[in-house]
Amino acid sequence: MIPYLVTVRHRRPDGRWLRLYVPVLPVLLVLSPLLLLVVLVACLATRVSPVGALRGTGQLLWALPGTRFEVEDGRTAVLVSVR
Repeated sequence: MIPYLVTVRHRRPDGRWLRLYVPVLPVLLVLSPLLLLVVLVACLATRVSPVGALRGTGQLLWALPGTRFEVEDGRTAVLVSVR
């Protein structure tokens, strides 16, 4: 299952949380031409199979739903959860 929504929570230095909801599908549709070009250039530069790179990316996307990632550094914190 491909994730539909990524929630990013960022704790500001004053202690309040800023929550951002990022829909995955519209972002992918808008950025897909640029992402495809970057992947092809990177694959050619490193001599990696483009098909293998795309397959690995697909497997990563399928594994993401339910993932939570949190980073804290001093008074700043970022929490990313994928639904």
